[in-house]
Amino acid sequence: MPRATIKDVAGRAGLSISTVNRAIHEPAIVREETLQMIVKAAEDVGFYGLVAMKHGLAAARPKIHIGILLLQRKRAFYQNLAQAMQDAASNWRDHQVMTRIEYLDELTPQNVSDGLLRLGETSDALAVVAPEHPIVAATIEELASRNIKTFALVSQLTARCSVGYVGLDAWKVGRTAGWAFDNFCKTPGKIGILVGNHRYRCQETNESGFRSYFREHQRGFELLEAQSTFETASIAQEVTEQMLETHPDLVGLFISGGGVSGAVAALRNGGKAKGIFAVGYDLTDVTRAALIDGTINVLISHPLQALAHEAVAAMIQSYEGGQDFPPQSVSLPFEIYTSENL
Repeated sequence: MPRATIKDVAGRAGLSISTVNRAIHEPAIVREETLQMIVKAAEDVGFYGLVAMKHGLAAARPKIHIGILLLQRKRAFYQNLAQAMQDAASNWRDHQVMTRIEYLDELTPQNVSDGLLRLGETSDALAVVAPEHPIVAATIEELASRNIKTFALVSQLTARCSVGYVGLDAWKVGRTAGWAFDNFCKTPGKIGILVGNHRYRCQETNESGFRSYFREHQRGFELLEAQSTFETASIAQEVTEQMLETHPDLVGLFISGGGVSGAVAALRNGGKAKGIFAVGYDLTDVTRAALIDGTINVLISHPLQALAHEAVAAMIQSYEGGQDFPPQSVSLPFEIYTSENL
């Protein structure tokens, strides 16, 4: 069969030959939607110059390098978030978004600072999950002085410069969890609260919203003092087991921070999985299984694909806006799961 030509591509795409020629030789002046139509048509007809065309299109797109600093490489949530960020970057149509993702297993403020500075050497914009701390704030300010803007993911951060944020409204998360207990617990009673670390503003605000709901709707529930899991499953299991032993009349457990797998194990091992109403945080393989077997009753979760898309968009916009364009904040609607809508 004769080799496909530019005329064949143009016919398949429903465009003029001159438009296809411009797409091949001057892709920067052709609309992105048109470029994608031409590439699809070239694939369909087996155009011999397809590989060169794709390289040309990629080269024509402006590049941006983003650094992403996450926590605890082995935790499913951060693995899922990293994958979502990579997918959003690789599928971005108008830019070549180059990602560099690093993880911190030792969650000290100095490690966060060192990680941000390291990523800042090769990045145009940064995204980070980190605790609120003066060392972290000072590092963000130093990066801002070099026109490298920082976006907090999942948990908000503050500094003397503007810090972007892409995540949930933690106050609403806590209020919604309170509503769930109020409406679904069969009888009022004691509710335990697990947080990873109060230096994560999302968890501090989760708890504040949770308590706010019950101050407003006083129906006989007693909220226990929040217990920290230090984002560790083994500590979460130990703390939960101690809570169950100290408070045999516990009716509910709000798991608003890290270590959810440990809390789930403690509920199962103690034979309390069916007797305690539990609200957890973020959909992973562990929490999905806990929803299915009834150990967790309601799950409040980040929409990871939407979060990643909005984070990449915000970083590109902030970078291209220049030094005087502050990083923006985006509050996302959260997802709610039960065993019936998985």
